[in-house]
Amino acid sequence: MIDISALLDEIKASPYREIVIAAPHTGRVTFAGLTPGDKVHGPQGQWKEKPGTLVATLERERNPKPICVPEKGEISAVRGEREGTFVEAGTELAVLRHKLTREEVQGIILRKALHLFCAPERAKYYFTPEVDKKIRASDAHSVAVRDGMELLIMSRMKREAPLRYSGPEGVIYSVYFTYNENMDAGAPLIGVCPRDQLPAIQDVIMRVQTEWTETE
Repeated sequence: MIDISALLDEIKASPYREIVIAAPHTGRVTFAGLTPGDKVHGPQGQWKEKPGTLVATLERERNPKPICVPEKGEISAVRGEREGTFVEAGTELAVLRHKLTREEVQGIILRKALHLFCAPERAKYYFTPEVDKKIRASDAHSVAVRDGMELLIMSRMKREAPLRYSGPEGVIYSVYFTYNENMDAGAPLIGVCPRDQLPAIQDVIMRVQTEWTETE
C-alpha cells in the first residue's frame, strides 16, 4: 500500500496543474489581451453553459471561434508572438496555472490508492441487476467484490456480455463510469479498496476536506 499521507503532503507542496490552451483547429489567431498573472474563471452556471474567460479568437473562413479557459486559475504564459498569424491545430496559445480543488485532490489520491478495474474495450458498462440493487439501496461502499465475481455488463454494438471482476477482495469505493456513456478501453470503471485499508483512506479524505483551501 502506498503512503497516502505522504502523497497528500507531496500534492500540498505543488498544488497546481499546468493546462496548455491550444488551437482546436487551423485559423488566424487574435488574442484577447490577457497577460501573465491575470486571474481567470472557468465555465460557470448550473450546466457550465457560460464559457470561461476569453483567451483568443480563432478565425477560419470568416468564421470566428472563441477560445476560452477550461478551468479557474492564473495565466502563466501567452504566446503573443503568434498574434495575427495562421496557426495549425494543436498550436499552443497560452498556459493556465490551475490550483487543484478538493475534489481533484481526492481523485488523484484515490486513483493511486485504490485498485482500479479498467474497461477491456470501448463500450457502455452497467452493474449487474443484483449489484445495482445493492447500490441503490445503500451505496457503492456496501458492495463487496472478489476475484472472478460477475460484476458488470458490457454493452457494445447492441450486444451484451457479462464482465467478471479481477483483482483483490474489497469494497467498491469509487465508480468512474456513467450509465449510457461509452468508456474507452483502459479507462477505470471502479476503484476497489481492501477492507483493512478503508480507515486509512477515509482518514486522508477527511484531511483533504478539512485542510485543503479553495481559491476564490
